[in-house]
Order: sequence, then C-alpha cells, then structure tokens
Amino acid sequence: MKKLLIIVIEGCSLEYISLERTPNIYRIAKNGFCKCVKAAVPTIYNVNHASILTGKFPCEHRITGSVLINPEQRTGDLNPREELRKSQYHFIESQTVFDFMRNKGASTALLSARSEVGESLGRNVDFGICLENTKDILVRFLDMQAPPQPGSLEAATWILEACYKLIKKNTIDMIYCTTNDYMMRNFAPDTPEATLQMKKIDDWLGKIYDLDPDREIYITGGFGINGKPHLINLQKKLRSKGFNAMCKTPHYDQPSKKGAVIEIGMQFLFLNQEPAGSSSGASNSEEERLIKFLEAEPYIDMISPRAEAMKRYNLPEDMIGDYVVFAAEGYTFADFEGEELELDGFRSNGSLHERAIPLIAVNADDAPEKFRYSRDIVKLIMERSAVD
Repeated sequence: MKKLLIIVIEGCSLEYISLERTPNIYRIAKNGFCKCVKAAVPTIYNVNHASILTGKFPCEHRITGSVLINPEQRTGDLNPREELRKSQYHFIESQTVFDFMRNKGASTALLSARSEVGESLGRNVDFGICLENTKDILVRFLDMQAPPQPGSLEAATWILEACYKLIKKNTIDMIYCTTNDYMMRNFAPDTPEATLQMKKIDDWLGKIYDLDPDREIYITGGFGINGKPHLINLQKKLRSKGFNAMCKTPHYDQPSKKGAVIEIGMQFLFLNQEPAGSSSGASNSEEERLIKFLEAEPYIDMISPRAEAMKRYNLPEDMIGDYVVFAAEGYTFADFEGEELELDGFRSNGSLHERAIPLIAVNADDAPEKFRYSRDIVKLIMERSAVD
C-alpha cells in the first residue's frame, strides 16, 4: 500500500489557483493531473469533511450540517441562539479512511485548524494536532513555533509546515491535513492579500511534495467561497407575505459586525406550519402560491422538493425539509432584524455556486475521469485497497 496524503485547502475555489500564484501546484499537476470536481451539498465545512473522509455522500454518512434539526418541529420562530448546536459528527454512520487504514495496519495522522474534525472524525489517529486545542508536547515534537490563532492568515501555513515536519520526522502512512478558510472569507482571488497567501501555501505544498515525491497526494478545496453582499432573512420574508412555513438552516456562523447571524446559501423549508388554534395542513393552493412567490424572487437560485433534492444532491430523506432552497449568486441567508441587509465585501458559502473545486493528484492509481466528486478520493482508495 502506497503512503497517502490528502490536503484540504478550505474555501479554495478554482479562481485562487494560477501559474503566477501557485507554480508548485502546476508542477505537481504536471506529474499527475488537475481537474474540477464537485463538493458535497450543502457546501459547508462539516458536510464536506465527512464526505471526503468517508468516501460517501450525506445520504450515507448522514451529516447535513453543523446544527441538529428536528424535521418534525414545524412550529415556532427560528432562533439560531436557541437552536441545538451540537456537532452532527457525533451521529456519523460511516467508516472513515482513518479506521480503514488502521485496519490495514497503517499509521494515521490528522492535522487541522478546527477541533470538530479531530475530536470526532479523527478520534483514533496515531498523531493528531489541532490549532484550536494544540498539545504542547506535539508542537515540541515537530520543532514548531507556538501556533497562531485558528482564525488568522498564519494558521493555514502553520498547519502545512506541521505536515511537512511530520513527514520529515516520521514516515506516517496516511495523513489528512486541512487548513482554515480565513483568507478566502476575507479576500477575493484577485486581491494582493490572496495572491501573497496562496504563494505561501503553494511554497509549502512544493516542499511537502519534494520531501516525499512517491507518496500518493491529493490536494482539493473542500468547498468554494464567493462574494455575497446581499443578505436575506428568508423567514421574515415569508412571514411578511403571510406564509406559514418554517425555514431552518443546517449551519450558523458567528455574528457579523452589523449584528447579523450569518447562515449559508441554503435553507430547509418546512410546510404546514400553523398558528395555534388553527386547523393543520396547508392547502395545495397555498403551497403553490408559496413556490410561485419564491421562484419569482431574485435572491432564489433553485427550489428542490424533498424527493428531487434527495436524488440530485444525495441528501438523507429524514434530515431535510419539504423543500431545499438555494440562494442565488451574490446572496446568502441570515438572521437579523430586517428582511434585507447589505454587507460590502462579505464572502460566504453553502449554495450551489460553491460546489466547483479543484482536485490535484499525483501518483494516483485511478484515472482522472473516475474523480467526479471530492468524496471519490477516499471512495476509490477504499475500493482499491479492499481487494489488495
């Protein structure tokens, strides 16, 4: 079994990669291949790490976000501060590549900027280091400087340097290394800050490759991030029009400087929400009026009924709404006082517009055409290794 390295550059859409900014990525791709693949839906952190690490879609691993949603609760106002925020990782139902490799007798390691991946999906790795909860003994083992804040530009390069030093000190068989997305959330691809940061990331990728050029290496983006200056409070939009429907988000972010709780470009829409004392059940004409209203709104990209969303986006039937609503380009959903809010320079993810991500591979045994989704990295490795 060849040694394996999977690197996830959080939020790295295709636009961040160029010959000028990332010559080492181009060099690695020349010896292997580079192509565009699709991230899992919704295009957020939890879902895509679960998909990559298990080689499965959300309908199989059953992670649909960072917030637990009760599909049976169709009444009451949505309040993100009261919503249960326990990570869905606790309920994952699929074997990870770490478990698979350990069963094959391989040593494993996880290096991440966020604690959720390490605490839940990397519980059984031989070596684990996380910026949010770093153990001093591991930092000293790698001869590293004290780690920076997880939400900083320096976090991504620190993690990649740790990956380089781990390979140099200890020939771990399988490594999963993931950065943060701070730069992508704050700087568009054409900014000087993004150019400089991508050059630094690319430098470490080149050093890692040169250190172990025979290793099977995959570099991907997890999900993309785009500019979304238009924030929409979908729940209040619907209430103002008299619709009795419940909007629930699979993910909450920290409040912005203007007080909005930033959600993502996707909402689960539950019908048949009725005021107290009213008869239950929305009429077909009411549902049709709601859908017609949404389809005409400029901030809506697509509305998929549950059955269609299950099939098209590989989502679990019992963990999504009656409809799945996606925001249009330039828009995201959020919770704030009004119905609409403008935030210049705001960047976010979660919609269908963040699905396209790069995949760079070298020393892969599978042909490029076999890779359509980021989850195919582990899916193909498991299938291949199972018969070795």
